[in-house]
Amino acid sequence: MLITRNACPLCSRELVTNWVPHNIPFFGDVMHITSICECGFRYSDTLILTQREPVHYELNVKSQDDLNARVVRSTSGTIRIPELGIDIEPGSASESFISNIEGVLDRVKDILEMVTRWGEKEKTECAEQLLSLIEKTGAGEYEITVIIEDPMGNSAIIAKNAIRRKLTDEEAEHLRTGTVIFEKEALP
Repeated sequence: MLITRNACPLCSRELVTNWVPHNIPFFGDVMHITSICECGFRYSDTLILTQREPVHYELNVKSQDDLNARVVRSTSGTIRIPELGIDIEPGSASESFISNIEGVLDRVKDILEMVTRWGEKEKTECAEQLLSLIEKTGAGEYEITVIIEDPMGNSAIIAKNAIRRKLTDEEAEHLRTGTVIFEKEALP
């Protein structure tokens, strides 16, 4: 474990940051980062240090048993559910997680339930239709396809009936990674 000390971005007092390397199955080598200040400021993240070949996983969710398939999503993974029109793309604040298909659907439900509280009629109706389809999926009455694509190769769907293939270079180029990259030529 490495400890660094910097100025807190909120109060300028000492911010203590712990850097802990770890190896996690399916993710590989990671670095857990935790920063804490006396003022209450906290920050934590897990950086994946391994890069593999770009990957595409696909699972047809046909039954309730398929909801138990393990899902590993890295900070560079994109999740798609075409039947619901859902794309979850990585951004600069993306978080990695390990869950199952049901857990992914629960995350989507949380967002849709928030949309229904906005009071915008069209968006509320659309969100309610999607929530109904997710409920039917959970009951085994509606089939969906869950796709994970990751240009860094650190995401996966772990199930006997999941299809895995390497992404083409062209497919990988069109995916977001959530990583902010500064081009030397673009800097002043």
